[in-house]
Amino acid sequence: MNISSVGVNVTLLGNYRDTLTTAVTKNVIVVALCISINYINGTLVHTFRKHQIFTVNPRYILFIHLVINDIMQLALSGFLHVISYILYRINVSFCIFLLIITILTSFNTPVNLAVMAVECYIAICFPLRHGQICTVKKTYVLIGLIWMASAASILSDVFILLATEPLQFFHSRVFCARDYVFRSTYSLEKRDAFHIVLLVLVWLSLFYTYFRILFAAKEAAADVKKARNTILLHGFQLLLCMLTYVQPMLENGLLYLFPMQFLATRFTCYLIVQILPRFLSPIVYGLRDKTFRTYLKRYLLCNMSIRNHPQNVTMSSTGPAAKRQ
Repeated sequence: MNISSVGVNVTLLGNYRDTLTTAVTKNVIVVALCISINYINGTLVHTFRKHQIFTVNPRYILFIHLVINDIMQLALSGFLHVISYILYRINVSFCIFLLIITILTSFNTPVNLAVMAVECYIAICFPLRHGQICTVKKTYVLIGLIWMASAASILSDVFILLATEPLQFFHSRVFCARDYVFRSTYSLEKRDAFHIVLLVLVWLSLFYTYFRILFAAKEAAADVKKARNTILLHGFQLLLCMLTYVQPMLENGLLYLFPMQFLATRFTCYLIVQILPRFLSPIVYGLRDKTFRTYLKRYLLCNMSIRNHPQNVTMSSTGPAAKRQ
């Protein structure tokens, strides 16, 4: 997206504003979805922390890192959506801080998916060496490297911003979106090139691991089939992540079909790009895994039982003491 198109979008945003009822409805929908999804994700994190079977397994460590990324990204995305309606424009310096964390988590997700695919490939094709290659310590080191690579990407944009924008810009107020803050031609071109390289590397990793697993030994047919399905799910999740990179084109396409529905188009794209991938992630991975699902049900069902029958819980906890007396 070039700077001129950004200017057009800013103008459109200024000319089109939702009515109070529409704005409240949209924000209620977004907040309700964010709270519901993050509640499920929070339960996944709680389940992970409470059981050693997960904390010593590199596969579950990578999965929970993906979930934490989703929690952070969804919380910030929802916050920025609500702020855009309440304040519309916010201080540039504060916006940069929010965007840095959002971009970091956006970068982490596809790389984390590629690493999970490689771990699955090692478990199937090199089962005897899996315990040596994929250790807990190496997993945490790899997660740290992912964050360092993410930071290197966004910090270069910050340096370009500091070099190209006057000091007054950082004290001004803008609509908080990446293209409106990191608006230099260098940043836009670097971002597009970086996205292409990143996605090519991730897709090559997924294709390579999938076809290596596809031709794995037949004596482990059940495990191979499950691993192939897992890689396919990684690919599906990556497709959802790619929606972030094609959001401008998606918006322009919908605006071409519905030119009079600018605000509705932006809200629809927001739900598809930002909310939908975060909603499917716990379902695709957490609920699909039998071991994780078994432990997760205990917390979800227990919470529901406590809400529905609080008096029974109180009586059951005090009953044995009463009997002793």
